[in-house]
Amino acid sequence: MLVREIEGLVRAYHPAPVVIVVEEPAATGAALSGVLLVHRTCRALGVLLSVVTSSAPARRVLEANAASAGARLIIHAREDTAVTTAALAALV
Repeated sequence: MLVREIEGLVRAYHPAPVVIVVEEPAATGAALSGVLLVHRTCRALGVLLSVVTSSAPARRVLEANAASAGARLIIHAREDTAVTTAALAALV
């Protein structure tokens, strides 16, 4: 399962920030559910997770569901912004 593979990478590179890019054609309910599962793992490990998608509906779904989980998920529309933010967070 892809979620387990991503969670394995999160654990292997802990505490480095994580950036997941969800291309618009792949921004399905299943993909977004997977991102939210990874978000829970990152939250439990104290790892910063950023998600990039150009799909405004997907960003809204992620924001609504992450907010209900009680932890902040950083969501970007552009990849370069997400990578820069993650790199800066890694320096702190």
